[in-house]
Amino acid sequence: MDALFALHNRVSSGKLIDPSPSAGQRENIYRAALRAADHGCLRPWRFLEIEGDARERLGQVYLRAMEQSEGPLSEAKREKTLAMPLRAPLVLVAITTLQDHPKVPHIEQRQSTAGAVQAMITAAFAEGVGAYWRTGPLASDPLVAEGLGLAPNERIEGFIYLGTPKKPPREAPDLALMDFFSSWTGE
Repeated sequence: MDALFALHNRVSSGKLIDPSPSAGQRENIYRAALRAADHGCLRPWRFLEIEGDARERLGQVYLRAMEQSEGPLSEAKREKTLAMPLRAPLVLVAITTLQDHPKVPHIEQRQSTAGAVQAMITAAFAEGVGAYWRTGPLASDPLVAEGLGLAPNERIEGFIYLGTPKKPPREAPDLALMDFFSSWTGE
């Protein structure tokens, strides 16, 4: 697929089923992450692959975090929480390893990881793999970070769900460039 076509037409695919991306598709998707803008060449990103039964264990981590923050959950909310990682055959956890650097503040390092995620979901679209990126309260929950084995200087930037789209991707909306870009003259 042409790179500009992928950049102009990528959309999220919310309904994902087996199979997960093949080894070749994963390599292309993962290599795209390594080209993200990266001030200082710190390469602050890393990703955890969660698939198979590990997704159920992630659901248990989510449940413990939700129960700690909200107290006892209804049976329906418990089931929904446990099922969250089962939305796709492969879940990637995008993590920034924050480094103290005199010229690269932590926010730039987190933005670099976000750029890596964007590159991966665009590469997934180009490969015909469905993808979407979720954040939410669990991404910043300390129990989730601990359950995933993150170091104190690491932050979750989101969960990337990957799989086969259950239905063809919707058409990208046709947005007017003039709604988002304008000239500044300094006058």
